[in-house]
Amino acid sequence: MNRYPRDMHGYGETPPDPKWPGGAKIAVQIVVNYEEGGENNTLHGDYASEAFLSEIVGAAPWPGQRHWNMESIYEYGARAGFWRLHRLLKDIPITVYGVATALARSPSQVEAMQQAGWEIASHGLKWIEYKDTDPKVEAADMAKAIRLHSEVTGRPPRGWYTGRCSANTVRLAAETGQFAYVADSYADDLPYWVEIGDHDQLIVPYTLDVNDMRFATPQGFNAGDQFLDYLKASFTALYREGLEGAPKMMSIGLHCRLIGRPGRIEALREFLEFAQSHDDVWFATREQIADHWAKVHPHQRRERPSRIELAEFVERYGSIFEHSPWVAEAAHVLELGAAHDTAIGLHNALCRVFRAAPEDRRLAVLTAHPDLAGKLAQAKRLTAESTSEQAVAGLDALTDQERASFTDLNERYMAKHGFPFIIAVRDHDKASILDAFRRRIDNDRDTEFTEACRQVERIALHRLKDLLP
Repeated sequence: MNRYPRDMHGYGETPPDPKWPGGAKIAVQIVVNYEEGGENNTLHGDYASEAFLSEIVGAAPWPGQRHWNMESIYEYGARAGFWRLHRLLKDIPITVYGVATALARSPSQVEAMQQAGWEIASHGLKWIEYKDTDPKVEAADMAKAIRLHSEVTGRPPRGWYTGRCSANTVRLAAETGQFAYVADSYADDLPYWVEIGDHDQLIVPYTLDVNDMRFATPQGFNAGDQFLDYLKASFTALYREGLEGAPKMMSIGLHCRLIGRPGRIEALREFLEFAQSHDDVWFATREQIADHWAKVHPHQRRERPSRIELAEFVERYGSIFEHSPWVAEAAHVLELGAAHDTAIGLHNALCRVFRAAPEDRRLAVLTAHPDLAGKLAQAKRLTAESTSEQAVAGLDALTDQERASFTDLNERYMAKHGFPFIIAVRDHDKASILDAFRRRIDNDRDTEFTEACRQVERIALHRLKDLLP
């Protein structure tokens, strides 16, 4: 099975209503990353010094050496930046992404987080890169992080975010069965579920754009007002969507050593005043959002065409193109993924096969379709799909005059074009079907062949919509 593991569809055109508490039009979620004391450092048993997210843009790791300037920048985050943030945010629901070893080295800060009622989620054992790490080693570090986090804070974490993760991170986190949510995703503005084996894992996506990390990256923020403008613009767009009936979640990422600097903190203060000046804004922790989503939108497993084997796939979808299971057989070989687990997605895959087929095979699909209100219908020998479709348009309850008209048109059309008249009857009633019949019968064969193929695809979409979201 050639399967694409990424989900390029998500919620599609109409995302679900999150039904935020109190009818809120937006959920604002602020993360304070606490990494200071958990970063790469030879003191921590790491190969080299830290080189990421500091005032030293473009810093390189120093193998086997301590980097004094880098260390002191991180120390600023713990010694000064954290407390500046704490004073500003202590009355707001906040989620802390706490690196376990960093939390263990900062007991006063942990006490302050807990006194403020902040959620402390896990940010891993150490703030290091996992992209090349053996999955067994990463899983072992995850277990150590959970254990140390529990010892330091008094309770195990209910949220997980590695950040510098691997392709295995979300799977490993889900397999622990530990977490109400995992945040290692930037794929949406709303929480969503993923199925990993027997585990249904809620993902509460994070952000890298509404994030003060861009003060420390090229093409980032050079001054606080740039961050403020971006915060306001993001809030305004999402709030407008909420007013229009599609509320979302706004994630904001902060770092003690970055936004905690005096020249930047006022941007955050001004944004908070701006956001709090609006009605129907829900400030929440990620844990609160996860618990709300799980209650309002619990996961329900459903049939996913991309995950089933060939025999079952053909049994289920082989009749979508009338009496032509070869279309489903060939579609199963395509690179299917989550985007094909909807009616529109699977329809696209089936149509690709149909459109690529030589004319004689497409003609066979056309001739497999029954006449409208013809002898097969009268003898009750239609497929279940055709029987239902013709009944919806009232073709199972014709007057004698209507039946005579259909019989005459069927015979003339077939004689001229060599295949039956095909129309997606669910788009019509008896009168419009007869009108289209009389109008199309005089077309040339090529025009009608093209139109008949288009109608076959339309019929297939209707059939798939009966089966899939």
